[in-house]
Amino acid sequence: MAARHHLIDSPPAAVWNVLEDATLYGEWVVGTDRSRPESGVWPELGSSITYVLRVGPKEVTGRTVVRRVDRPGTLELEASGGPLGSARIAFDIRPWGDKTLVIVDEHPLKGLGASLHNALLDAVLQIRHRSMLARLARLVEEKSGDRPGDRA
Repeated sequence: MAARHHLIDSPPAAVWNVLEDATLYGEWVVGTDRSRPESGVWPELGSSITYVLRVGPKEVTGRTVVRRVDRPGTLELEASGGPLGSARIAFDIRPWGDKTLVIVDEHPLKGLGASLHNALLDAVLQIRHRSMLARLARLVEEKSGDRPGDRA
């Protein structure tokens, strides 16, 4: 299990505005590109998006399904990357003063990722999550017009 947190200098509503836009998924999730809605209304329960997942020089079509949503605090996804398997990715979104604390918890469910799951894979996920949450924060602040230090 790999869990990481990041304090975003914007309110939870601004974070949700980004999380709810299926077309932005590829901009903040490391390794993904060209996301688009697949079925349902993202991020309603059971809705899904597809995207291109880059693995070295190869591209694989990925798919993410919403498995649990309880706005404003929880978004749980199952991300499938074809032969790589699937993973549960849970976001805990908490108001933190006038900011938002986002905690991401990811672990493999099935496939290659699950069978190879170990402490080294968790360390790699930690690095990925650090970058992903920083991207999410930048995108949230860009879309909401909030910039760190703009508030008195």
